[in-house]
Amino acid sequence: MGGVLLLFGWLGEAVAQQPDPREKTLIVLEHLWNEAQVNRDSAALDALVATRFTDTEWDGEISDKPKFLADIRDPQFKPTSATVQDMNVNFFGDTAVITGTYRTKGTYEGKPYDHVGRFTDTWIFEHGRWLCVASHTSLV
Repeated sequence: MGGVLLLFGWLGEAVAQQPDPREKTLIVLEHLWNEAQVNRDSAALDALVATRFTDTEWDGEISDKPKFLADIRDPQFKPTSATVQDMNVNFFGDTAVITGTYRTKGTYEGKPYDHVGRFTDTWIFEHGRWLCVASHTSLV
């Protein structure tokens, strides 16, 4: 009996350690998001965020989808790099919450910036694809 319990315990642990295949897709989407920001590709970002998307920036500014996309197109905004790392993906049914760290560099209104912080992105799986519904960043 003890051996059977041990076996079930091991099987449960082995299953728990298997990564969810959706995780890889979402991590790729996070990297594509950053690439789109550096390239100021608002069309690519438009495809990644939901209609009712909400963005809370490091400085407390809150944007809806149209404002978020307009900010990307702002000619004063000139990012040179954006990277994410240390990502952790947690699933809740068809919803995923991703946390991690980020670093962005560039200039805004002619002034250089170099931000290092943490982010939380919330994604939903809807109509066969992942869409980000909320993003929040804070400086560290």
